[in-house]
Amino acid sequence: MPTVDEARRRLILELDRARKQGYKAIKLIHGYGSTGKGGVLKDALRKSLSLRRKEGVIRSFVAGERWDSFEEVARAILDACPELSRDSDLGQGNEGVTIVLL
Repeated sequence: MPTVDEARRRLILELDRARKQGYKAIKLIHGYGSTGKGGVLKDALRKSLSLRRKEGVIRSFVAGERWDSFEEVARAILDACPELSRDSDLGQGNEGVTIVLL
């Protein structure tokens, strides 16, 4: 289990690597916390993604529990990256993932 600081550093590195490799989007698997009530990593990484969005590093992101074709942000991501419509977590309410549009 990485610390929050380690996870943030790795996130930044992986976002940069994915962009350089030409990916349009990534699925961030952070888990939802061992207690099942939400985890420190999930919250910290989503906060970091909010900052990256404001900085223009990423275009958008959607929490796994909102990763559903009926959600506005998810629809915008699906429009930009239609191949994500085959993602096994779409519509499943998985709190342990976050979808990031680069």
